[in-house]
Amino acid sequence: MTTSFTRFVIVFSFLRQALGTPQTPSNQIVVGLALFLTIFVMMPVYQDINENALQPYLDNRITQEIFLERTSIPVKRFMQQYTREKDLALFMKITNLPRPRTIDDVPIWVVIPAFVLSELKTAFQIGFLIFLPFLVIDMVISSILMSLGMMMLSPMLISLPFKLLLFVLVDGWAMTVGSLVSTFSVGG
Repeated sequence: MTTSFTRFVIVFSFLRQALGTPQTPSNQIVVGLALFLTIFVMMPVYQDINENALQPYLDNRITQEIFLERTSIPVKRFMQQYTREKDLALFMKITNLPRPRTIDDVPIWVVIPAFVLSELKTAFQIGFLIFLPFLVIDMVISSILMSLGMMMLSPMLISLPFKLLLFVLVDGWAMTVGSLVSTFSVGG
């Protein structure tokens, strides 16, 4: 919940529905792809944690308390970068905490739900944009079938090959993954 995983898995689920293939690719594939893309996006955060928290802790140079504090800093920084101010303000209001002077003064237990809410909104916005072209194809196919008087033939059955063809021709997986990853600043 504190990584890019939520955004990835929701958008891929929307993509499956938009294509009209709710079971293909399977849940294991969707979750696996989302997991490996999350590792890719989060690698700078993981490296920071490894260098500044994990390795010193394993070498007995810092205590467990310092380890936990150093681990939470890069994760909190990542979440703050992608949390909407409105969502953060909502949870600050709910908790009745005084207005923070800087973003670093906001406790991590307030940042986490605000981040999750922001990720849900972003994922649904991206999912909506992915859904639109496929919806247009469905509407065009439905209109054509209606004008031909073929009301008993399912438009979904006819539009599926066209949606798959479009997705393959535009290299849809690469385009979707590339666009999704680019919504995060990878590499620093």
